[in-house]
Amino acid sequence: MKEMMLKLYVNAQTLLANEEGQDLVEYALVVALIAFGAIAGMSALSTELNTAFGTISTKVSSAL
Repeated sequence: MKEMMLKLYVNAQTLLANEEGQDLVEYALVVALIAFGAIAGMSALSTELNTAFGTISTKVSSAL
């Protein structure tokens, strides 16, 4: 009985110490964070670019 409990304990500790899938999850979280930051930055940048191109378009139209 003690031997079986010891084997069960060792197997449980081995499973808990296994970190093979952890790297993939960490990389996925980093990629998601970068994507979220890029989307947030691009939406702010797109508004400013739209305003700048509108200004340029107005000035070119009035110069012609």
